[in-house]
Amino acid sequence: MHILGGNWLQKADPARGRFRSLLLKSLQNFLNDAVDRSNSRKRGGGINFISWDAWIAEAPSQLSLASEARTSWPAERLFDAAWAATMVQRALRRLCEECETKGRRRVFEALSPLLGAEREDVSYPTLAAKLRIPEGTIKKLMYRMRQRYCVLLREEVRQTLKDPAEVDDELRHLCCTLAASFA
Repeated sequence: MHILGGNWLQKADPARGRFRSLLLKSLQNFLNDAVDRSNSRKRGGGINFISWDAWIAEAPSQLSLASEARTSWPAERLFDAAWAATMVQRALRRLCEECETKGRRRVFEALSPLLGAEREDVSYPTLAAKLRIPEGTIKKLMYRMRQRYCVLLREEVRQTLKDPAEVDDELRHLCCTLAASFA
């Protein structure tokens, strides 16, 4: 379709070879380009993306390793898992403290388990009824809490680094570690 759709055939020169060879080479080039596009890092090829929301707001109780993992994993992996869980727990604790100082401990307790849930997994009407506040307010609170949690997590990670430019790399490592350890 690509060949027929353009004026590509008008540019073909019979003196350079057979039409069959032209079509074969064109197909090979098209397929090679398709593989290159699918494997391109720019488009995410060859990379399994891990949803930030899937792990970012895990409650501390959910960030504990199974006893089997503690006995069978190498020390480096255990250290990385413990470090990642600590960063998440510290950020979550700071968010809890901020909510408490604003008199929103009840809101934190209701919304924090849902920070990592997908939007379709969150029942805003149920939360609104539980907290006795309008649904629109729940959505705003959830959005702000997620945003603040991300900022706090970045701050916690930044405190462990000498070079602040390494925060994004460290967060990627944290994300991969949590996905592999607590999935």
